[in-house]
Amino acid sequence: MTLSAPFDRLRLPVIGSPLFIVSSPELVIAQCKAGIVGSFPALNARPQSELDAWLHQITEELAAWDRDNPDRPAAPFAVNQIVHRSNTRVEADLATCAKWKVPIIITSLGAREEVNQAVHGWGGVTLHDVIDDRFARKAVEKGADGLILVAAGAGGHAGTLSPFALVQEVRSWFDGTIALSGAIATGRAVLAARAMGADLAYIGSAFIATEEANAAPGYKQAVTEAKAADIVYSNLFTGVHGNYLRASIVSAGLDPDNLPTGDVSTMNFGSGEAKAWRDIWGAGQGVGGVAAVEPAAALIARLADQYEGARRALCA
Repeated sequence: MTLSAPFDRLRLPVIGSPLFIVSSPELVIAQCKAGIVGSFPALNARPQSELDAWLHQITEELAAWDRDNPDRPAAPFAVNQIVHRSNTRVEADLATCAKWKVPIIITSLGAREEVNQAVHGWGGVTLHDVIDDRFARKAVEKGADGLILVAAGAGGHAGTLSPFALVQEVRSWFDGTIALSGAIATGRAVLAARAMGADLAYIGSAFIATEEANAAPGYKQAVTEAKAADIVYSNLFTGVHGNYLRASIVSAGLDPDNLPTGDVSTMNFGSGEAKAWRDIWGAGQGVGGVAAVEPAAALIARLADQYEGARRALCA
């Protein structure tokens, strides 16, 4: 399976997923230098004018890396755009991304044809995240170049379908780029995603526990201590079902085994109370593969070693 541009410069077929609040320019730069796609949500840059400064920093530092390391060029980076109509920053953020010719745009919460056209206008590609085959077809119909299949066990907002079932259904009709998300935290799991039919693995939770991540020390430590059974699936905190760390729910004074049902009105869990992402920490079922807080480069090097070891074992 050969990756096409802009993914053909990767050391490892991985996208570091955009983590709300957690993904910073420092993390993105470290990921790209180590050979995987680094990404961040545009909304992490606040106020909106800060997005220009972030893209300037990332672009300049990666260009400098390429000049100094022509034999090991950096991987491309991506910016996540929440394209739901409630996001009043979309147009301004897209204009800033156009200025810097961001190579990859990841779109979430609604597929919009005009957004894909805008990205194609500056030479970028778009990946849209989906939780089932129906949404995948809609995204491609509206011009998405690739798909991120968010399967059961993924951190944050996640679907409930088995990755085997989801990749199987989408790959039966779609021959474009597919990234698979859902409890991937080892190089062996990256190889498994490729064997299933995905081009790329989409990894988030493992990068929360990195030195460059903009996460509270307690959040990073909680990720290293958690197991799959410590992940709670609920729609209380944002109105959309997602996976969260049990420990953070308990710290908020709630019973994770008896959470009420939420809807759009519960977004951010109310004024003055524990808020999703800031206090209620997102994480996926792959946390059991995260043992320590470490530099992103060290994590990626280990993933690459595991990936190559698993590949050689299968070919032996």
